Amino acid sequence: MKIIIAGYGKVGSALTRQLSAEGYDLTIIDSRKQKLEYGQGLYDIMCVHGNCAAMEVLKQAGAESADLLIAATNADEVNLLCCLTAHKLNKDIHTIARIRNPEYSEQIVMMRDSLGLSLLVNPEKQAAQEIERLLKYPGFLKREKFAHGRVEIVELRVTADSPINNVTLSQMGSVTSCKALVCTVLRNGEAIMPKGDFVLKEGDRLFVTATTNELALLLKNLGIITHRVKRVIICGGGSITYYLAQMLEKGYSEVQIIEKDANKCQTLAELLPHASVVNADASDLTLWEGERLSERDAIVSMTGLDELNMIISLYVKSCGVEQIITKLSRTESSAILDNLSLGSVICPKDLCSNTIVGYVRGMKNQTGASIAVHRIADGKAEATEFHVTKDTMNCGVALKKLRLKKNVLVACILHLARVEIPNGDSCFYPGDTVIIVSDTDRAITKLNDIFE
Repeated sequence: MKIIIAGYGKVGSALTRQLSAEGYDLTIIDSRKQKLEYGQGLYDIMCVHGNCAAMEVLKQAGAESADLLIAATNADEVNLLCCLTAHKLNKDIHTIARIRNPEYSEQIVMMRDSLGLSLLVNPEKQAAQEIERLLKYPGFLKREKFAHGRVEIVELRVTADSPINNVTLSQMGSVTSCKALVCTVLRNGEAIMPKGDFVLKEGDRLFVTATTNELALLLKNLGIITHRVKRVIICGGGSITYYLAQMLEKGYSEVQIIEKDANKCQTLAELLPHASVVNADASDLTLWEGERLSERDAIVSMTGLDELNMIISLYVKSCGVEQIITKLSRTESSAILDNLSLGSVICPKDLCSNTIVGYVRGMKNQTGASIAVHRIADGKAEATEFHVTKDTMNCGVALKKLRLKKNVLVACILHLARVEIPNGDSCFYPGDTVIIVSDTDRAITKLNDIFE
């Protein structure tokens, strides 16, 4: 499959890394020569220097014969024109545009067909939706939904006083009194697909599969806070803050925004009349000394600087704030981040690139292709949802008799309305839905890829 990526920024580079590893034929367009030279030194890709919205540049990149164009420059208008022009050159091409400006949201959806857009992605809005879910149902560091929300894979950390600290996985069910499966453990930056004799230790980050009801029981039995937050401080006044504050206000949460740019404060105050907007520097410790942090349910750190976000999160954690969410632009140093008390870490570019990669895989093989793909464990593992069809191998065979590839796990089976957390005797049949967890050394693009 031939793919063109227009714009080699944060999202473009993340997509290039993921898609090149899966063997796609990639061509990158960017107006910055240094960026292209850097990318070409890392990956086996073609590069075209120029304006990606210009017809001649798109022709040079091969748009007339390409299968997919992903427009991910920093300018929404350029992305839209790029997709529109590519569609005129090639009526069969799929086009994905990154649109970030909230002012365009409604009209772009209305004009999607006219513009020839296959998919719209908004990293900031996706990040806000993820943060809102974490605030709405606290207790977990991350949550990924599958099967229309009936099953989730969640992340939690083992603490020193946790009931499951120093407990083997085979004993975990009797301790928590719920049906849940630990599909991945992140320890010291390494993703592990554990077996029953694996002993959980303080600091481990667990990725657990279960139904929503069972997860609520898991939280209760582990003694983890579960009440919905009502008082939130957001540090930073960017687009994510705008989207998030809108969502929180609808849920009647008390929102306070701290932003040092006076013009942004004025704009936010006009757009969000029910929020309290404070013109101040979130890095000023005297500001926090005046706040009664112990009375706040959550702090969301998402200024434009990763380092500042981490410092704020570490400080408010030491002040006893119950829930902390940290926005980071880059998460490559996961081994370092894993040892810091940053709460839930949200990376907009990763959310966006995962959505696009899921679309690409669906294009590659429509029959038996994945329905949903989520990267977990800091990108070291994937959870993928598939429909079981008549062409799926080993239907009706007990899992304990299957020869699965290394580091591949069947995490959940959905038999129509019934959700099963599988054991060795479980089977899947045509019509079922399964969730597969695997490492990222190989891409599982269709269900039959899991078998030896």
